[in-house]
Parts: sequence; structure tokens; C-alpha cells
Amino acid sequence: MNNDQNKIYSMASFFAGVGGIDLGFEETGHFKTVYANEFDPYPVKTYELNFPIKVDARDVHDVDADDIPQNDIMIAGFPCQAFSIAGYRQGFEDTKGRGTLYFELVRIFTKKKPAVIFLENVKNLVSHDHGNTFRVIIETLEQNGYHVKYAVLNAMNYGNTPQNRERIYIAAFRSESAYKNFEFPMPVQLSQGLNSVIDFDGKKEEKYYYTKGKYKGDIYEQLQAAMDDPQAVYQWRRKYVRKNQSGVVPTLTANMGEGGHNVPIIRTTDGQIRKLTPHECFCVQGFPDDFKLPEDMADGRLYKQAGNSVCVSVIERIAENIYEALETA
Repeated sequence: MNNDQNKIYSMASFFAGVGGIDLGFEETGHFKTVYANEFDPYPVKTYELNFPIKVDARDVHDVDADDIPQNDIMIAGFPCQAFSIAGYRQGFEDTKGRGTLYFELVRIFTKKKPAVIFLENVKNLVSHDHGNTFRVIIETLEQNGYHVKYAVLNAMNYGNTPQNRERIYIAAFRSESAYKNFEFPMPVQLSQGLNSVIDFDGKKEEKYYYTKGKYKGDIYEQLQAAMDDPQAVYQWRRKYVRKNQSGVVPTLTANMGEGGHNVPIIRTTDGQIRKLTPHECFCVQGFPDDFKLPEDMADGRLYKQAGNSVCVSVIERIAENIYEALETA
């Protein structure tokens, strides 16, 4: 791209994780992260392997707005446990304080006034607490002069990625004309099959395979009996085998990192049963094949990072539309 002709918009990334939102924006060629904040040291390590900036690893409560360089766009996939169906449904009342983290973003954007605020969360955010939680989020944006659009998009329909993953995306613009120019992307045909993200033929490390007697109980026998479709993806759900009926990978979750439950399972071309590798889980999220994972990090932490992340290809399509909206405003 010609930098003289196309402005590069600067971004400040919060709850950055491994940088999935950053990557989606940067893949367009129009955006660059200049600041990233992430408190968990494990995704910080993965982030710094793939981006040329040093992450501010402080608790966001300790970050003063003056510590953050001026930026055009604030991006944040703020913690979703408080709003998740799988969580406690406590929202802003969350006793662990996770719900209040959103207000740290408010504190910062009130002072920095970026041109765009882009947020990602679980789709349940809309209905949480009879809609009160979501209403507070929209109101705090509008009270600070932002015009807001939001949509729930599924990765398999909007990212050409074979994963059933619905998330809500919120795009808030200071400029009313940019807001009017912006639309979320249209759905696209899913042309990428499971083979594009999963290696059914190659040999992986032994630890990924289920074999007779390897695990307590009759897990292996149950998997053998249930996994009769070599084209499908399955999960071990603590006590039973679940098949994904849509021919894609089921929603990756953060709790994949806890005891290995919910990690998608496949039957390989030669008939063996194995779980997806962490690298494959990142590919399922639309990360490029050359995205680096720390070699000295436990698989459980990498599974958690993949499940906590975003579908990069959906973000890239939204980011392209945000760029067009800003350029034509």
C-alpha cells in the first residue's frame, strides 16, 4: 500500500488477549496498534511473539489515561464471563469485579475521545439482565458523543470460517457522517471446509490421541461408538459425546483449557481419534497459519487463549468497512 495516499489509523487495544482484534484490523493494511493492555501474563507472551510492541501488563484499573498515546481507535474484547450464559449472569453486579471493567474503558475513552470505539462480546450481552447491561453500555457511549451500531454475526456466515461462533460487535463513531457511512458486512458463502483448518492426514504428538486405557472410565469406548461420521467434529462433554450437526467446529470456549473438556475431537483419515491441537484451534479462529504460539507454554493455556479470542476474519471484514466509513466521512 502507498502510505502517502492511505492514512494509517492508530489503535489502542484493551483486554488485548493474544491480539485477535488487533490482527483483524491490521490485516486490512489501514490500522496499526500503538498501545496494548493485557493483565494475564500468558496471552501477553503470545501477543509479544506476534506484534512488535511491548504490552502494558498492568491491571487496567492502574492505567492512567495519560499513560496511553493518542489514538484514533479504541478496540476491546472486554471480559465476557460476567455476561456469558455459561457464567453467573451477574453483569455489572459481578462479585469478582469483571463487570465493572467496562467502566474502566469508559474512564479512558471519556478522556482520550478516539474517533472510533470497537467492542466485541458474547451475544448474550444483548439480553443480559433483561437488556439493562447492554442499555448501560450503549448509553455511556451515546452520552460521550458516539453514534452506535451493533450486530450479532456468526463466524461461519460472516468470516468464511468453519466455526459456529456468534458474537456481538459494537462500532461507535464520533463522526455522524462516518456512522451513517458504516454498515456491517453482508453474509458470505462458507467455502472453507474443515480441511482448511484441521489436518486430518498428518501425524500429531501422541498426547492428542485417545487410545484404549489412556483415560479413566470408558471415554475411549464411548468415543469409538459415537464417532461414526469422519466428516464431523465432536466434543467430550464430561459425561457424553456431542456431535456438531452443522458440519463445522462447535464454538471454541475458554474452558477448553480446564482438564481438556470441550476441546473439539475428530476421527483422522486413518481412523484414529484425537483432539484438535492448539494451533488448529487458532486456525479455527481465522488466525493465519504462521501465527506463533510459545513453545514452552502448556497446551491448556493455549487452548484457553484460542477460546478467549475472536474470529480474525470476521474482524477484518468489519475493519475494512470501518476504514471505508472513515475515509468517506
